[in-house]
Amino acid sequence: GSTAAPATRPAATANAKPAMAPASHVQAAEVQADMAKYAAVKPGRPEMIVVGVSTGGPAALGEIIPKLPASLTVPVLVVQHMPPIFTQTLAENLNSRSAVTVKEAEHGELALPGTVYIAPGGHQMKVMANSNGVPVIEITDDPPENNCRPAVDYLFRSVSINFPGKASAVILTGMGSDGTLGLKLLKRRGCNVIGQDESTCVVYGMPKAAFDAGVVDAVVPLGEVASRMVTSLGGRV
Repeated sequence: GSTAAPATRPAATANAKPAMAPASHVQAAEVQADMAKYAAVKPGRPEMIVVGVSTGGPAALGEIIPKLPASLTVPVLVVQHMPPIFTQTLAENLNSRSAVTVKEAEHGELALPGTVYIAPGGHQMKVMANSNGVPVIEITDDPPENNCRPAVDYLFRSVSINFPGKASAVILTGMGSDGTLGLKLLKRRGCNVIGQDESTCVVYGMPKAAFDAGVVDAVVPLGEVASRMVTSLGGRV
């Protein structure tokens, strides 16, 4: 699919007469057109899995990542709310226990199959498409969102824009609601979403917010998340 941004709409001229009612009708029509365009995005097989997690995350990831097969056909991008240095240690620990490669993400690297990329603490992580449509990771110093940097919404939003209908998303244990806005965008573009169940969460905050917003397709206990992630690559959860 095209990764081009929507064309910028022309600004109203300075001497244009106010036309509040027609303008609102036009705006509504544009929103409907946008929704129709995104509804027309036919979800293909996911080309990546994106994961958001906070409180209780290291233990949850320690349950999930080592279960992923070395033959995993897509990259996994993870935002774990953590300060700098700790994310590097987390990646090294998970890598030593896993069949897939686990590393702290670096700016400009290609997101490769069978590799898990942990967003570096203190920075934002997004994914763009290069000229061949291959995902490229960008690490930025953009402001915190939801008081978080890295923020789940920031990553999920970039995926919804650059890989519409081509990702599976997972929302895990954590306080607050980071990730829900990004999941709304991903769902609008046809992505499947897995949410951790309340009984296995350390804090049932982020998955609850997503569930309450109606953007979770499957609610599963922690022990089943890895297998559901693999299953989702067939286009269902």
